[in-house]
Amino acid sequence: MELVRAFQKAAENLAIAGRIIGTDIDALAPALHLVDTPILVPPYSSPDYVPRLTEICRRESVHLVFPLIDPDIEILAKNKEVLEKTGACVGVISASAAETTADKWATFRFFESISIPTPRSWLPHHVDPADITYPVVIKPRFGSASKNVFQVRNQREYNFFIDYVRDPIVQEFISGPEITSDVLCSLKGELLAVVSRRRVEVRWGEVSKGVTMSDPEIIKGSMKIVESLPAVGPITVQCILKESVPYFTEINARFAGGAPLALAAGVDFPRWYLAEAAGLSFAVPPVGTYRKDLYLTRFDESFFLSVADIEQISRNRV
Repeated sequence: MELVRAFQKAAENLAIAGRIIGTDIDALAPALHLVDTPILVPPYSSPDYVPRLTEICRRESVHLVFPLIDPDIEILAKNKEVLEKTGACVGVISASAAETTADKWATFRFFESISIPTPRSWLPHHVDPADITYPVVIKPRFGSASKNVFQVRNQREYNFFIDYVRDPIVQEFISGPEITSDVLCSLKGELLAVVSRRRVEVRWGEVSKGVTMSDPEIIKGSMKIVESLPAVGPITVQCILKESVPYFTEINARFAGGAPLALAAGVDFPRWYLAEAAGLSFAVPPVGTYRKDLYLTRFDESFFLSVADIEQISRNRV
């Protein structure tokens, strides 16, 4: 919801007479009650999903599209050309890059190929649990939102979780601060900013408490990722610091839940993206220029809706 408000404020400051359109499958989705035009769509797994998005882009004269959840990344990437024929610009990486970031094994191989530190990783058939140095981490190869990620301390736990986790990957356990970086690129793929924050507390896969920090090695690794992927629009890069060395673990090719902290630290990315989409000039400070040691702490916000409110949104579907 903070992201919606940030883009609304940026549009107001730029004097852009636009609207923010939000889509969801549920009329109770909180952000739908903040956007200018809420629209209900089929689930992303439906064959009607992309045709409906295309219809929305054409009907509403959409200029800019971003994915906000992981499943949308690959869908938008694979259908980018179709969607952009409507006149919209889709701020998402290529289809091949989306396959790399969605698959944690492919992401590990990608990090190795560009020679940046990453925790050692194995597929189950690559490793004998009797030979493992514990602890290790077992997590879904295609998972998201930190679901079903387990630290495994011995072979007995390994045998359980390797069957419990669907399509698992085994990863070296590294103890240290977890760092998430908002790596913001232009719609043409030019690096605009890298804003790093240390996770203090995470809830439901998103940061609930965090603090901005900066590390030249994280910036250097992020620049390699941007160039090699290649990146387009916003991506999120995760790493763990071990003895001051960042070990890169994941790439999420979308805005992170903690992106409002980057904005509060002085990186006005909503303004940049709206200006670029509108063909307006905008100035970007040098990479790494933002306020450090700025803390984020967040709380829930409630919306109270009548039956009429729900019915109104429910009628606005394609």
